[in-house]
Amino acid sequence: MLPFSRVAILGLGLIGSSVARAIRAAMPTVRLSGSDADPAVRARVIELDILDDVADGAGAAVVDADLVILCVPVGAMAAVAAEIAPELSPGTVISDVGSVKGQVLADLTAALPGMAIIPAHPVAGTENSGPDAGFATLFRNRWCIITPANDADPLAVERVKSFWTAIGSNVEVMDARHHDLVLAVTSHLPHLIAYTIVSTASDLEDVTRSEVIKYSAGGFRDFTRIAASDPTMWRDVFLSNKEAVLETLQRFSEDLSALQRAIRWNDGDALHTLFTRSRAVRRAIIDAGQDTAAADFGREHE
Repeated sequence: MLPFSRVAILGLGLIGSSVARAIRAAMPTVRLSGSDADPAVRARVIELDILDDVADGAGAAVVDADLVILCVPVGAMAAVAAEIAPELSPGTVISDVGSVKGQVLADLTAALPGMAIIPAHPVAGTENSGPDAGFATLFRNRWCIITPANDADPLAVERVKSFWTAIGSNVEVMDARHHDLVLAVTSHLPHLIAYTIVSTASDLEDVTRSEVIKYSAGGFRDFTRIAASDPTMWRDVFLSNKEAVLETLQRFSEDLSALQRAIRWNDGDALHTLFTRSRAVRRAIIDAGQDTAAADFGREHE
């Protein structure tokens, strides 16, 4: 039995369009509707034919839906929730895909009192954006973390879990605050570092922009891939998960100072210990199936 029969997707970029494609592939009888604030995106989604109905507004898109998934930047969640509130049917489950959960849970609960709100975070994505960037297998064998409130309806939680399992995700339930701390370490801080490194390289007076691009080695090149992510989305992530990011950033700053001291005082043993420990983490990620051990990160070369 399908967990939902009518799904509305609000926000039709990389994640939203991938959710639509994944539903089409795994649950072809589910009726799909959706909307996006950008008229050009709505027009493109109609051309791609990945939804049954594309509405001009979020409110019209959610009529009769039994699951609504907000795929908008976390800073826009409250406004979109307020817009759809009058059009929601009793019993509709409200979820999202944001990478910050504490603030989203608070915003949706305040905007939609009495509704079944089950936040979720599929830990998947690419540096690309827009409906053309989506693909049906984006969530396959990737984790989706569900962060319901303590008093959430258990049946609604199970339905959301079944939904993400059906489109290929591994599902885990976690406290929202703990999720935000974990993701500050594994996702938010790495993006902040990537943005900073790319900006620093561009600002160096003795290195021209053309040289940075021309001689970019593998490490810097991969930082630029991360730094190419949607700036609006990441602005909202950092502001919405401020406490966890600042806590993690403080710890990183302390570790970076220790590394600076080791280099200054020629402490090769300290450097070797750090690099060995970091290498073990990389191996563990590969062993867990969350990345490939193929050369050059699995990139194809002519």
